[in-house]
Amino acid sequence: MNGSAQKNQDATQATGGPARRSDATRSAILDAARERFATDGYERATIRAIAKDARIDPSMVMRYFGSKEGLFAAAVTLNLRLPDLGQVPRDEVGRTLVGHFLDLWEKNEELTAVLRVGATNQAGAERMQTIFREQLLPVARQACPDPEQFAARAALCAAQLLGLAFTRYVLRLPPAVELTRAELLAWLGPTVQRYLTAPNP
Repeated sequence: MNGSAQKNQDATQATGGPARRSDATRSAILDAARERFATDGYERATIRAIAKDARIDPSMVMRYFGSKEGLFAAAVTLNLRLPDLGQVPRDEVGRTLVGHFLDLWEKNEELTAVLRVGATNQAGAERMQTIFREQLLPVARQACPDPEQFAARAALCAAQLLGLAFTRYVLRLPPAVELTRAELLAWLGPTVQRYLTAPNP
């Protein structure tokens, strides 16, 4: 091997080593963060505790992810387990979706945390956009009468459902918190139904 080739190989090895270590560190942080967020919840989990679990200095967490919000957005993986609307009577799709989301928010603290982070952090907003694109759009496509409108209709549904979540579970506005499940289904079910299935206005 000539000198030039040897230098190139040495450079590749020098580059590959730190890159591999960097990937391993990032993975260790994400694994520790998922465990800590699942155990303690978003509010109680701390960068210091996550760094300790990952056996690294807390400054390394900030170096890789910038903030607790950025780390949470990178670590959390949410499967909304949305219902197959093809198996739901057409006049029940609105109530079905509203009921499903109410169940999610009541039981899944991570979903509320993602909403909170998404409102204030770019990484969180990108996570919400991914969830919308990969999970809500395919469901809206099942119910929409016009294939060209399903994205707009899904966005309207998201605005309604996320608005409810923000006022009820993040801001905790008393009138929103005090509404019963039956009242929420009665108010929001027909609205989401119209967004998904009504003729184009």
